[in-house]
Amino acid sequence: MLLYLKSQLSRDQLRKKNAYYGYTERYYGKNIASAYFILRLKGGFRFVGQSEWYRADWRGRFSWDFLQYKDTQMEEVDMSHTVITYSGLQNLKVQKSLRTLKLQGCPEVDDWFLAGLHIFQDCLEELDISHCPRITTGGLAALRNLKGLKRLDISSLPKISSPGLVVILLEEMLPNCLITANGYKFSPVEIGGVEEEVEKGVEKAILRRR
Repeated sequence: MLLYLKSQLSRDQLRKKNAYYGYTERYYGKNIASAYFILRLKGGFRFVGQSEWYRADWRGRFSWDFLQYKDTQMEEVDMSHTVITYSGLQNLKVQKSLRTLKLQGCPEVDDWFLAGLHIFQDCLEELDISHCPRITTGGLAALRNLKGLKRLDISSLPKISSPGLVVILLEEMLPNCLITANGYKFSPVEIGGVEEEVEKGVEKAILRRR
């Protein structure tokens, strides 16, 4: 019972951290709400046309100077090693100028999360989902929506089977994208099984969007 309660408490805290920042948006605008959400999760970002990055330190403290950019969208967001979830994406959906998104080592980024990235299909150019333990081969199929991708890092995804063939299929789906896949032992495997797994991922992604 104690373990169950501890698990429930942990999930509740995770939901609160990824809750939609509607109150902040009403009083400060959509861009500030996105910025506050990122900093609260100890992530970082850079506004369009600005060279300065805003980040929280290891204690979660950050500068409030970003408030002066109420009408400016973000060009780069780094959520690496944060607990961002699919629900948390709602806080970033207004960032239609987002070109780079880094999600390296995020424990809650999964196939469902990848399906939700279609909201950036008209702007995203670089995506790093390396070292995310919950992503599977089927989930990667949802990335076919991101036709503008130029760089994709899928290094060290522990649930990826037949990584060599996965890279080939991704290159077919995203012909203009440079794919980085380090940390695997590549070996020859029948391509049919991987294609079937990817196709199942596509079907799941379509159903989720509906």
